[in-house]
Amino acid sequence: MTTITKAAAFRITLAAKALAEVNLAAFTVKLAEKLGLPLTEDKLATLTVADLKLILGGEETVEPDMDTASIKLAVRYLWGECGDDGGDDSSVPKPEPYSEGEMPGSLRVAVASNTADNLDGHFGSAPRFLVYQVGKDSIKLIAVRLTLVADDAEDKNVARSELIDDCQIVYVQSIGGPAAAKVVRANVHPIKFPTPAPAREALARLQGTLEAPPPWLARIMGVEAKSLARFTQDEEELEA
Repeated sequence: MTTITKAAAFRITLAAKALAEVNLAAFTVKLAEKLGLPLTEDKLATLTVADLKLILGGEETVEPDMDTASIKLAVRYLWGECGDDGGDDSSVPKPEPYSEGEMPGSLRVAVASNTADNLDGHFGSAPRFLVYQVGKDSIKLIAVRLTLVADDAEDKNVARSELIDDCQIVYVQSIGGPAAAKVVRANVHPIKFPTPAPAREALARLQGTLEAPPPWLARIMGVEAKSLARFTQDEEELEA
């Protein structure tokens, strides 16, 4: 007797990846206890977000800051609404033409995204990073990088960090402490944006600070913060 169909097993594998550190075998057992055998696509399609939260309750392999957005994405995988690319292709924005160096003084920023062009992903489970070039006068989406290629690595968080190591900043809805340390080691500055929002909304706020960057951003950009420059000028005038 078949205990699980191939299609159901594929959906469960994708859902487990969306849940960051969940143990696939333990997760499958929990689903079988909840739905009964055999596990089929029809049974998985009956699960709700509340069901999945209950199934994950007390599961030691789940990160303590597991976010609702990741759980919702996992449910979509279980329902079969997402393919193995991490979402509905038609909803994912297409990169704009960009030539290296065409936006002097700009920043490269990665955005952890679960859906469309939204900033709504957990660093360890988002199916894609949207990569933007952010300048004083424009914001361009230059790449969409799928994360499934990193999820078979021995250290998934290191592999995800390497996917975006040409960026100076990564925006995430949430990120665990160990993962954040690995991102910083890749010379990428993680910024939490807890409330899901369109990516460009968050980036517009960042864009508004480029003319007079605060000290932390000035360090990333390799320029002197305007506030520090003013202090240095005053000090030089006093010495004169």
